[in-house]
Amino acid sequence: MNLKIAIAEDNYFLTKAIKEKLSFFDDLKVKFTANNGAELIGKLEENHQVDVILMDIQMPEMDGIKATQIIKNKFPQIKIIMLTVVDDDQYVFDAIKAGANGYLLKEIDAEKLHKSILEVMEGGAPMTPSIALKTLNLLRNPNVSNQKKDIEDQIKLSKRETEILVQLSKGLNYNEIAENLIISPSTVRKHIENIYKKLQVHNKMEAVLKAQKQKLI
Repeated sequence: MNLKIAIAEDNYFLTKAIKEKLSFFDDLKVKFTANNGAELIGKLEENHQVDVILMDIQMPEMDGIKATQIIKNKFPQIKIIMLTVVDDDQYVFDAIKAGANGYLLKEIDAEKLHKSILEVMEGGAPMTPSIALKTLNLLRNPNVSNQKKDIEDQIKLSKRETEILVQLSKGLNYNEIAENLIISPSTVRKHIENIYKKLQVHNKMEAVLKAQKQKLI
């Protein structure tokens, strides 16, 4: 019997890559894809004959965590595996709290993805090893998540730092940002160093993702 799969992913190329991984296995069939959580829920309301959803987290209109919460309330029989590039503790915690049955990173190969889908259908909770470790740590230290959230709630960025983060989110480099904001590249670099310190991140992607999650941009 074929397992019916739905994919929620806003990046066309990543959707295509996931479908290609699944295409190796005769027991899996992609029922439909959606670009965001709202579109996914709309399609499920038309036809909820789906066994497993592979759910991205960072999507426009409605993110994967909110969508998971709604779907689990409406269609509790559907298994949901988060399939994402994000391994932040808070995302892992929020996804599990929302009802996710598994949490995998997109770097997973086709064979392991197939095994994970079969595992979740058998009542398991497939997780990338690094995510499983984070989950254990969260269970051992339940206050860590709340403490981290308290720190994040206190983040205050200056107007200029926010402007630079918006430019970073568009994929611009230091020189392009400097030209757009009429400041020197070295000033841009200094602002970005301050942004990293405030957000407690180590690179541009982490900074943009965290700023979006905290609705700072």
